[in-house]
Amino acid sequence: MSWEVGREAFDRAFLIATFLVALGVAALIGDAREARQYRTDPPVGAALDELRLMPNGISGTPPEIYFALGKPYEETAYDLSQGKRLYSWFGCAACHGDGRGGVGPSFLDGWWLYGPEMVSIAASIRDGRSHGMPAFRDKMTIDEIWQLAGYVQTIGAYRAKITAPSRNDDKQTRPAENRAPAAILFEEGPVGMNPEQGPSP
Repeated sequence: MSWEVGREAFDRAFLIATFLVALGVAALIGDAREARQYRTDPPVGAALDELRLMPNGISGTPPEIYFALGKPYEETAYDLSQGKRLYSWFGCAACHGDGRGGVGPSFLDGWWLYGPEMVSIAASIRDGRSHGMPAFRDKMTIDEIWQLAGYVQTIGAYRAKITAPSRNDDKQTRPAENRAPAAILFEEGPVGMNPEQGPSP
């Protein structure tokens, strides 16, 4: 009888120890996920706001801090998902739809008036553009502007992202990488130019 009680106590202790080890392993694995910074430090935010555009306002160079941070706004799933949320919150779909355009230009036709680079997209969101794009400088933080720019760039037909912002596949201009043979991904180019828009600047 005492042997059975001792065996039950041992089994219970072993079960608790196994559970604690599994919990510790889960905590370590959870810590290994991509780092998230929920609020940008003010000096970093000020540096991110220093966009260097070409004299014509098209294209340019992101601030040096952008590269020092490792281009997070176009490389991390968290920032791209935040950009998707901001796209909905600030009513971007009212003009741009789901990326196919409407009142505003399409992101899927392979022709962007001010260029597909992150700095051009961020400048368009921050400062607005003369063709009806409102400025969001006073409505969003610079961090949110870069997150939204990263998401908008994923909608475009210019390059595939290795990180997904939880987009729907029906908005892609080509098949998802995990659903298509590699040959398809490299043979197809951007969606053809809209003939009414004229040549790319």
